[in-house]
Amino acid sequence: MKTTFYSNGKLLITGEYLVLDGAKAFALPTKFGQNLIVAKGENQEIQWKSYDADSHVWFEDIITFAEIIDNPETETETVKTTLINILHEAYLLNPEFITQSEGYQISTQLTFPKNWGLGTSSTLLNNIAQWTKIDAFTLLKNSFGGSGYDIACAQNNTPILYHLQQDLPIIEKIAFKPEFSQNLHFVYLNKKQSSKAAISAYYNNKNNNLAKIITNNDKITQTVIQAKTGKEFAKALAIHEAEMSNVLEMQTIKERLFPDFDGVIKSLGAWGGDFVMAISKEDPTEYFITKGYETIIPYNEMILA
Repeated sequence: MKTTFYSNGKLLITGEYLVLDGAKAFALPTKFGQNLIVAKGENQEIQWKSYDADSHVWFEDIITFAEIIDNPETETETVKTTLINILHEAYLLNPEFITQSEGYQISTQLTFPKNWGLGTSSTLLNNIAQWTKIDAFTLLKNSFGGSGYDIACAQNNTPILYHLQQDLPIIEKIAFKPEFSQNLHFVYLNKKQSSKAAISAYYNNKNNNLAKIITNNDKITQTVIQAKTGKEFAKALAIHEAEMSNVLEMQTIKERLFPDFDGVIKSLGAWGGDFVMAISKEDPTEYFITKGYETIIPYNEMILA
């Protein structure tokens, strides 16, 4: 008897970094995600296998119940130690999945290549939370940390407006069906960005005008959500990109990589890696391929609507 859990991937359109400080973020769950399949096992252990989108096993190991309960300290962080830490935090929140079981056989299956940065960790966390019957936001807080917008996307099948209020997640479902979706494409930058490293860079660069920056962000986010035309949408995101460039003291991705692009390019989530959104009148596929970027996904193929 197998039980399957599923969570959506995510893309953050506005509010990157600032969402950690209470700003409103506009986020889109993706058609890509991750399954967690749980079957009975034995020997007080979990036989764990993780598959990439092409069904290649990218991680395989045995984790004992004792390791989950004790969470032994290690000098180096590996996939296994990270997984033990998540399961340990889940155990602290609800021990029954360990105390009332003989063991498990668990497999995870991504429906996107794991280097895409669509939420390998957040989809795993949300699936583990569903399986162990605990709150995914609490599990995130106790393990990885972060704003939780990715957990909200994992759990929702529509675009969302997300913010933290007194450290609690506030999620508002949004009716966002842009008539200009054919002008929107997502381009993979051939490089996975560490959100941990990016967040720490943000904290080092945060300046004193944060309240004002957050107010501006929230206004831009509303404009983006309510945009009736591609031009209005693109203009708002170009302003957002310029504001974040100032906060992070980094060049925008367009300035750095695509200065000759005829349109707007918006960084998504952690700047400098993963996907960007390209907004243009013409299909930009050929442009990006000539620049060496071959993963270009139209809006309607990427986003759950």
